Amino acid sequence: MEILKEVDAHRVAEGRSGVSRRTFFTSAAAVGATALAAGTGLARVASAQSSSSGLTSGDTAILIAAEIAEALAVTTYHHIIKLAPFFRRIPDDDQGYLEGALQEEMSHYALEQSVTGQDSPYTEFFYPKRMFESAQVTLNTLVTLEDAFIAAYLVGVRNFSTTDLQVTAARIMGIESDHRTLARVVGPDVAAGDGGPINFITGLQGVSESVAPPNNNGYERTQCWTDISQAVTALTPFVDRDAAEAAGFSTERSYKFRPFTPTLPNPLGDFVSFAGC
Repeated sequence: MEILKEVDAHRVAEGRSGVSRRTFFTSAAAVGATALAAGTGLARVASAQSSSSGLTSGDTAILIAAEIAEALAVTTYHHIIKLAPFFRRIPDDDQGYLEGALQEEMSHYALEQSVTGQDSPYTEFFYPKRMFESAQVTLNTLVTLEDAFIAAYLVGVRNFSTTDLQVTAARIMGIESDHRTLARVVGPDVAAGDGGPINFITGLQGVSESVAPPNNNGYERTQCWTDISQAVTALTPFVDRDAAEAAGFSTERSYKFRPFTPTLPNPLGDFVSFAGC
């Protein structure tokens, strides 16, 4: 699936955006072998873990895929905050969104890991070229990932075996939706010296979309995913060097997931329990 195309030339010049004309992800055929290997490994982990935890193999497969996604999210937000030049020049409330999102994604990971008893099988990630240099690339990638996370958690809502897990998936999905919207809020606040204002952002569907309004969805996009293997396939270029290279990502450096103890911004938004109360 194509998930990122260059923003139209009349909107953002290629030299300013730094976005390659190559799409982020190659076709399913190009990464099929890698995705199949990843999916097979995920299935083995799920089968072994479910036998001792009371989860079904399907539950565990979704949870492990979610751990991968959350580890990727934590790594992404951490390095935006630490490395992206535009971060220091956006308004304080935008910085606060990114810092809060980092804490929330880590909380999601910790919750899922506590349920499976299994760490993410991937702890180092690859990104598109100029990911932490170009604000346009950063925001395109961030919205793309949040689109994927939303769709993945909707697979959980569809396929988890218990109501508690389904509701938990919906609760996390809502936060990923917050993150997608707030990432789009940041675009117009990017300083001119950092390539801003950014008024069009390209997400998972490969379409350059106006950031006005930032909350532009009446309903969350499912990406037509019905099985968690589709999410695994979509994330493969971020976790596998060969797939990353095939997708045109930078493979000169990988970025390590560094877990920490999160502090959520507001106790009223804490997890509390699987019942949600």
